[in-house]
Amino acid sequence: MELITRREPPRRPSMRQVVVIMPSTFTLGNLFFGFWSIVSAFNGNFRWAGWFIVFAGILDMLDGRVARLSNTNTRFGAELDSLVDVISFGVAPALLMYFLDFSGAGRFAWVLCYFYVVAVALRLARFNVLSAGKPASPWFTGMPSPSAGMTLAVYYPFSQTEWYRASLAYLDLQHEGLVVLMLLLALLMVSNVKYPKLPRIGLHSARGIFGLAVHLTILLGGLLVPEYFLFPLGLTYMIFGITRATVLGLMERPEQEPLAEERVADVYDPALATPASHERRGALGDRRQEIDE
Repeated sequence: MELITRREPPRRPSMRQVVVIMPSTFTLGNLFFGFWSIVSAFNGNFRWAGWFIVFAGILDMLDGRVARLSNTNTRFGAELDSLVDVISFGVAPALLMYFLDFSGAGRFAWVLCYFYVVAVALRLARFNVLSAGKPASPWFTGMPSPSAGMTLAVYYPFSQTEWYRASLAYLDLQHEGLVVLMLLLALLMVSNVKYPKLPRIGLHSARGIFGLAVHLTILLGGLLVPEYFLFPLGLTYMIFGITRATVLGLMERPEQEPLAEERVADVYDPALATPASHERRGALGDRRQEIDE
């Protein structure tokens, strides 16, 4: 008697599976624009190379939001996001700056671009280690790599504006300014300087309304006058962290270590002292008197 086996029809992907895949789709879109930026920079299309990095930054923000809202944060997604960010906000901005300015600046000018990519990789590796298993914090430790990458990306569109030509171009310090900017961004990414995250949007609290105002300001500025708005915004964010860290550092007063005889006086108890300790204390007092005289 032959056994007849039934073939079950293929199962359609559940809504849960579709939701889990969505954040990775945004992440791969981030990679797509990062790679397209590299190709555009190689072909000399610096304006669109910069905008593609901005598009990658928008998708990078969206994949995290979608993962949190759908409760689909996975270790795989976090690792994939970090690998993609090294390309989109490390390699792509570095090559954009290299083809834009550093390719004709000397034989070893590419080393500066390499150091920037190293800083991005270290920044993301540290972020993965520090954030593993810990609750979310409203502050970043070190400047986020998407912010640093997008600041470099929108430099070229800003350099074509009337503001730049009227205020900065006549100084003829473009190369030196880019060197300082890339070094600062690289150092800030691997530093312990705190940078705030974008505030959450809401309508039931002052903080939520403030977050809504911040998002609307960035959205309107980025849509209406992106060439004039985005690069100064990136510089303002960078300077905010430096200024805040400097002010907090000046407000902290280092404690002075007490002198040796003061430490002895703090722990000396006549009721518990031995004859030997009396002799040592007397010798210390005589020595102090000699110094005073």
